[in-house]
Amino acid sequence: MKLFPSAHATHPQWPMAAALVLAQLQAQMALPQYASRPSLGLLYITDHYADDAAALLRYLALQLPSVMDWSGTVGVGVVGSNVEYFDEPALSIMLCDVPPAQYRLFSGVAPLQHGARHAGLAPFAAHTALVHADGHTPDLAELLLEMAGRTASGYLFGGVTASRGASVAFARHAGNEGATGGVLSGGLSGVAFAEPVDLLSRVTQDSQPIGPQAVITEAQGNLVLRLDGQPALDVLLQTLRINLDGDAQQALRSVRATLAGLTDAHAPAQQRTGHFGADTRVRHIVGLDVARRGVALAEQVELGMRLTFCQRHVGAARADLMRICAEIREELAPEPQAHQTRHAPGSMADAGATPLRRICGAVYVSCSGRGGRHFGGPSAELQIVRHALGDVPLAGFFASGEIAGHWLYGYTGVLTVFSDFAAEL
Repeated sequence: MKLFPSAHATHPQWPMAAALVLAQLQAQMALPQYASRPSLGLLYITDHYADDAAALLRYLALQLPSVMDWSGTVGVGVVGSNVEYFDEPALSIMLCDVPPAQYRLFSGVAPLQHGARHAGLAPFAAHTALVHADGHTPDLAELLLEMAGRTASGYLFGGVTASRGASVAFARHAGNEGATGGVLSGGLSGVAFAEPVDLLSRVTQDSQPIGPQAVITEAQGNLVLRLDGQPALDVLLQTLRINLDGDAQQALRSVRATLAGLTDAHAPAQQRTGHFGADTRVRHIVGLDVARRGVALAEQVELGMRLTFCQRHVGAARADLMRICAEIREELAPEPQAHQTRHAPGSMADAGATPLRRICGAVYVSCSGRGGRHFGGPSAELQIVRHALGDVPLAGFFASGEIAGHWLYGYTGVLTVFSDFAAEL
């Protein structure tokens, strides 16, 4: 694969923003290191353009005839390489140089079918999938689990639409957009990728543990009653060093600033690294049951789950984002090992050599509660990514929930890169 053309722009009127983006894309497509005829487009718009989504998609499809398929959604902000547009009219596009035989669009109108034929191509087996979800969809967690089960790896990445107006998603195959015009609402949509598409994905958290991890030993629905045999509310108050009989307002402020990190019983125990791993899902505390000494969370809990009280922390967020970028860099270009070699299936690398990969494009989905405001300045979050990975093509959006594996996260970022072997670029 060659580099993926990508572009972004802001303007009060979408035709002007689209024209600015098209000029950037066409200039890149004329360069030898970029894909000249990419077939898959990822389109992310802020909710300022949501009412004009169908017209915008139709215009882009006419201007970029080589792009046969479009996927994407709306957010309260969108991102590009080194920049974010938050709460302003903007769009971000990346054109992916992925062979048509190695991906499939899916939506509620055209669900992903394992082994199904599409447009005369061979049967398709999904390995992973980029998912855009409508947050108003009932039983969303169950839908994500079912969707993950349709992929060989069980890994999804993406996010939940974030819009103060219409919640829209894009799912358009050339000549087959139907009555919707390729603009949908509700359910899941996105792109499934076959195993040959080389993807690396990581989750970054921005909450820091403030107490030890404990096992949920008694619970009812979303109410945690006991942690390691102790009343859950007492554990929370001890962790925060507060007393409800004292300054009640100060105590409530401390509780409101506190979240709960949940980890399944079968997941590895939390390491003392000062940050959460991808196994932990951060949830809000939504109430206190003083009579039963319980803590209510914004998720159903089960016995055996592990819980860690935590708080959002700028320093932890920055450090964890740099950590996942470093992990991606290391996996793409690992330190030479005398006893270990890594090759792509069918690669021509000499025995004993470690083939190097480079990033062709990246998708970044971040929580709408993050962004530059949380990281200390405009576009600060994306500047960290660029500093760590370089000036790589990138597109994405600020979501109302982030998807990784089959889980729905909050206050996280999900960074996924497309890579290829350097010798083939």
